Amino acid sequence: MIRATGEHQLLVMKFGGTSVGDAECISRVAQRISEHAREANMTVVVSAMAGVTESLIRGAHAAGNGDREQWKNIARGLTRGHQEVANQLLSGSELTGVWPLLAEQVQIFENLCSGFSLVGEVTPRALDTVSSLGEMMSANLLAAVLRSKGHRAEAIDAMELIVTDDNFGNASPLFDETNARLCRRLKPLLQSGSIPVVPGFRGATRGGACTTLGRGASDYTATIVGSALDADEVWIWTDVDGVMTADPRLVPGARIIPEISYRETIELSFFGAKVLHAKAVQPAMKKGITVLIRNTFSPSCLGTRIGPNAVGQPGVRAITAVSNASLFSVVGNDSLSFGHLAAKIFGALAPEEIPTLMATQSSAENVLCFAIHAAEEPRVRARLEKAFTLEMRHDYVAAIDIMPKVGIVVAVGEKMKGTPGIAGRMFGALGRRGINVIAIAQGSSELSVSLAVQSGEVAEAVRTIHGEFQL
Repeated sequence: MIRATGEHQLLVMKFGGTSVGDAECISRVAQRISEHAREANMTVVVSAMAGVTESLIRGAHAAGNGDREQWKNIARGLTRGHQEVANQLLSGSELTGVWPLLAEQVQIFENLCSGFSLVGEVTPRALDTVSSLGEMMSANLLAAVLRSKGHRAEAIDAMELIVTDDNFGNASPLFDETNARLCRRLKPLLQSGSIPVVPGFRGATRGGACTTLGRGASDYTATIVGSALDADEVWIWTDVDGVMTADPRLVPGARIIPEISYRETIELSFFGAKVLHAKAVQPAMKKGITVLIRNTFSPSCLGTRIGPNAVGQPGVRAITAVSNASLFSVVGNDSLSFGHLAAKIFGALAPEEIPTLMATQSSAENVLCFAIHAAEEPRVRARLEKAFTLEMRHDYVAAIDIMPKVGIVVAVGEKMKGTPGIAGRMFGALGRRGINVIAIAQGSSELSVSLAVQSGEVAEAVRTIHGEFQL
C-alpha cells in the first residue's frame, strides 16, 4: 500500500515472551515503541511474560489431577510476579487501574482450575482459555506503561478481533470476518493517534469461545493484524539478531542473512529453524508486506528483512537440520503398483497431519522411503501396519523397515534453481569428511536439497556444508 505524502507509516510490532520477561524488559519495550511512535502509526502485539504460559498449562493439568496446592501456588506466583512488575513501572492511577485487570485474569485461572479439580479433566476448549491468560496480563501491563509515558494506548482482547474455527489448540482464522473486525475496531484508534495493544496467540469462535492459534501464534497474530490493516511492515522483536545462515550452536561462524524471501523462510521454518512459523508468513506473503526480525536487546542490529524476493548471490543461502528423525522404507512387490503404495502410505498419515520431512522413491524396486520426526515413530508405525494389514497378509508388501536415529540436513536457497553443481558439491564435501549420505531428496522447485545422515553426524554435516558454500 502506497501512503500519501506526509502520511505516517503503519507498523505492527510484535514482542515475544523474552522481550517482556520482566520489568526491565517491559520498560525497554516501551522505549522501543516510543522511539518509533513519533514517526509511525502503530499496533502492538504482545506475548505473555516468559514462562507464564507454561505455568498456566502446568497449573491446569495439576488441577485436573487433583493437585490443589500446585495450582494455588501458581496462581499466587502469577499475582506476585505481575504485581511486582506493575509496582516497579507504574504509579498513581495507572497502577491502581491495572491491578484489578491483572487480578481478573488470575481469578479466571482459579475458577477454571476449581472446575478442573471437580471433574478431573481439562478439555481442549478450557485449556485454550487458561493458556492465553498470560497474553491478556502482559497486554494490560504494557498498555498502562505506555500511557504512563504519555502515549494514548489501549489493550484490546484478541477475542474481539480474531474469528476462528473451533479447532481448539490449533484454530484457523476465518479471514473475511477477522479482517472486517480488525479494521472496524482498530482503524479508528489508529486514526486518533492511539496505540492498540493486542494479546497474541488467542482468538474466538463465532460463538465467542476462546481459541488459540497454535505454535508460533503470537507472530501469526501480528501478520494477521498487519495484513488486515495493510501495514507497511511487521516487526517481530525477539531475542535473536535475525535469520542466521545456520544454527550458531552448531556453526560458530554463522552470520545474519540481511534479506530473505518468504519461500526461503517457510522452508527453513518447516525444518526447525528458529525463524517465523510457516503459517505466520502466509498473511504477509499474500499482501506483500515486509517482515523484519529484530533483537529487542540489540536494537542497533538491523536484523533480517523477509520479503517477496531472494536477494544475494545464487546458490545455498542457509543450512538447517532436524537431528532426531526416523526413516521408514515400505517395500512392495510387483503385484502392487507404486501409485497404490504411495497413496496408502500418505493416506495413512493424512488424518493425523503427520508431516514428512523428506521422501524418496525407487519405482523400479517399488520402494518408498520417507522421514518423520522421531517422536512420531510409534504413531506412524501403527498407522502403516493397520493400513497395510491386507497387503502384508498376502505378501503384496514385503516389509516396513524403520531406521531410527537419523538426521535430516537441508540446504535452502531460492536461487539454487539454475545453479549447477550444488548437490555434487554437497556430496563431495561430505564424502571428504567421511559422512555417509543415507538418502537425498530435491523438489522440482529446487528451493532445497535434503540429505539423511546418521543423527550423530548432523552437526559435522551442517558445518561441512556451511563451510563448502562459504556462508
